[in-house]
Amino acid sequence: MKFAKYLLIFMLFIMSGCSTESKEITVSAAASLTDALNEVIEVYEKDHPNVEIHVNLGGSGTLSQQIIQGAPVDLFFSASLEMFNRVVEEGMIDKEDAIPLLSNQLVWIQSKDQAIVESIEEMNKIAIGTPETVPAGAYAQQALTSQKLYDQVKDKLVFTKDVRQVLQYVESENVNAGIVYKTDALQSEKVMVNEELSIGEHDAIIYPVGIINNSKEKDTTNSFLTFLQSNEAIKIFKQYGFNEIDGDIDGSIFSTN
Repeated sequence: MKFAKYLLIFMLFIMSGCSTESKEITVSAAASLTDALNEVIEVYEKDHPNVEIHVNLGGSGTLSQQIIQGAPVDLFFSASLEMFNRVVEEGMIDKEDAIPLLSNQLVWIQSKDQAIVESIEEMNKIAIGTPETVPAGAYAQQALTSQKLYDQVKDKLVFTKDVRQVLQYVESENVNAGIVYKTDALQSEKVMVNEELSIGEHDAIIYPVGIINNSKEKDTTNSFLTFLQSNEAIKIFKQYGFNEIDGDIDGSIFSTN
């Protein structure tokens, strides 16, 4: 009798497990989020074994174009307010649902095998992201322009598809230096931050995130978005050098406090 009872409980448990529907969502995210976001996803999926999160990484400009053109994406995690705003303006993310989550900063980097360069004039090649599609490149262009250096060095610039490629070029010494986010510099053992070279003024580096309106898995996506804002996730992002921000909605979507 007991055996039959336990067998019934076991069968109900198996049936319950089988009835749990698996879910898949796609997150389009800035390349600079790669390491931190992968760890956050690993933690989330461990607690939600029926959910699989696919990540499409790249320059925020390219990702925004893909979303606008109809790419099947559930969540957009941008490194640029401008690129994010393009998606909002197309009606694909509701402005009131957009969340400014993280901030970052720019740094000059060089290979650890090179002597510290104290002047841009000493460089022959400088890598930055392509300003039109890579936020880090746009910020770098602003920083150089604010110091009246952009026209002076534009012939030395090597443009890349995303900020991670800048890091690779510096690591391999294909360029003398590059401008990346602090978070990227911290993840490489082959580069060092050059504090001798100043970074000029540029727009605040804010990472907004929002659910795509035509997502077919809104409940699951919202669950993951909620987790991204949790203390557990923010702690992971901070370990990779990001800062949490408080944001207010304004005419350009966000302003930092």
